[in-house]
Amino acid sequence: MLNIGCHLSVSKGYKAMGEEALNIGANTFQFFTRNPRGSKAKEIDPKDVEALLEIVKENKFAIILAHAPYTLNACSADEGTREFAVNIMADDLRRMEYLPNSLYNFHPGSHVKQGTRVGIEYIVNMLNTVLKPEQTTTVLLETMSGKGTEVGRTFEELKQILDGVTLSSRMGVCLDTCHIYDAGYDIVNDLDGVVDEFDRIIGLDKLYAIHLNDSKNPFESHKDRHEKIGEGSIGIDVIIKVINHPKLRHLPFFLETPNELEGYAHEIKILREAYVE
Repeated sequence: MLNIGCHLSVSKGYKAMGEEALNIGANTFQFFTRNPRGSKAKEIDPKDVEALLEIVKENKFAIILAHAPYTLNACSADEGTREFAVNIMADDLRRMEYLPNSLYNFHPGSHVKQGTRVGIEYIVNMLNTVLKPEQTTTVLLETMSGKGTEVGRTFEELKQILDGVTLSSRMGVCLDTCHIYDAGYDIVNDLDGVVDEFDRIIGLDKLYAIHLNDSKNPFESHKDRHEKIGEGSIGIDVIIKVINHPKLRHLPFFLETPNELEGYAHEIKILREAYVE
């Protein structure tokens, strides 16, 4: 079965996200843990979460993915911003235990001209501060497009972070198709080669999820602008190859395309029909 969902808003509640996922043909979903451009988080209603967990169980959902806010920058040059990142992630991981055994994804951040080495050290320090042995959540580093001073534009940079984290069993990677294509990994002409390179450098055992997005920009543009499936420079044929790839097809796929629910439902329908059971 194709495990696929999209980004849903937690503002209506946890149960509502589960219901919306079912209505659009999804069997998983992604959501922001809090305001993506700020820091405020919706108060958790345990009964609302329990209602979602019932939907997940009854409908055999795949694993759910939470996304940290964009304001979380663990490798900022500003100490206050780094402290904010530590506090936000620690709080998010406490809240994630209401949804046990889920995934939590974050952008590694931007080193702001301090250099990649320094940026990686800051990210590792944050993770070693907030990760706890008792947590059930797996934290994912997202592959980045390489705009500005972003950390995580190469598999090697992500590997350096993973190698520095003490609780390595609680860490993994979320691969974004738009980001890696924009970063210079040619999934259009050499998908097998890119998958093999990821396996050689990081290991496919560390790949837990895929953000399935087309790109508004050409190859190796180092931008970050997602496009609807089949309407960008990656194209529908390649996206279909990704979901059917023998080394990727078992993973959960999350759409972050510029859509409303109707558009997501359309994309999910197309991809389900193209998935080879």
